[in-house]
Amino acid sequence: MSKVPIRPVLDRSLIAVMDDLLRLSSMAEQAIAISMKALNERNADLATQVNTNDVTLNEIRYAIEETCYRLIATQAPNSTDLRMIVGAVSVATNLERIGDHAAGVARLTLRMIDQPLLKPLIDLPQMAEIAREMVRNSVLAFSERDVALAESVVKRDDVVDTLHQKVYNDLVAYMTRDVSTIERATFLLWVSHNLERIGDRACNICERAIYVATGELKEIS
Repeated sequence: MSKVPIRPVLDRSLIAVMDDLLRLSSMAEQAIAISMKALNERNADLATQVNTNDVTLNEIRYAIEETCYRLIATQAPNSTDLRMIVGAVSVATNLERIGDHAAGVARLTLRMIDQPLLKPLIDLPQMAEIAREMVRNSVLAFSERDVALAESVVKRDDVVDTLHQKVYNDLVAYMTRDVSTIERATFLLWVSHNLERIGDRACNICERAIYVATGELKEIS
């Protein structure tokens, strides 16, 4: 019985890795949306669901890593394939971290569940929606080796950072005027911080997208 040529095995494996990354990306996006819905509706069940589902995100991330390491060890990838494989490990890691940040929002929601919101949620949901868009498009840029799309995602991070600064300023003003608001304001600050970090993680993925497409690995901002 003849051996299966290496190239077809590698090609099929790379397609499978990309499918898993897209699945992981979709789950991370969903985690962001559900965590914000839980916060807005003061819904403990939804918040708990995000934390429970985070275990699955972790499992998929590690499965992707194991597959990538095995491909490096057994399939003799060329330089282009190697960039894709190494990049996939980084993308999976960042997506898993994005899931962690969404779970962080969910845990903060559980801590605030019996307290009225300090202020209407306007900027935070906007941050979350932009962050979700950034996650989705960063992984798309990686899968399609689309440098222009990756660069456009990075530019969106400026909007997230501006909103984060606005939330920070607003909440500090609340705390300054009334010390009884400090705990609730602090929880919302940490929600904003988690959303801001999701944007940063999406930018990390864009760096890998550009690396795969061009061979140049550098920080982009």
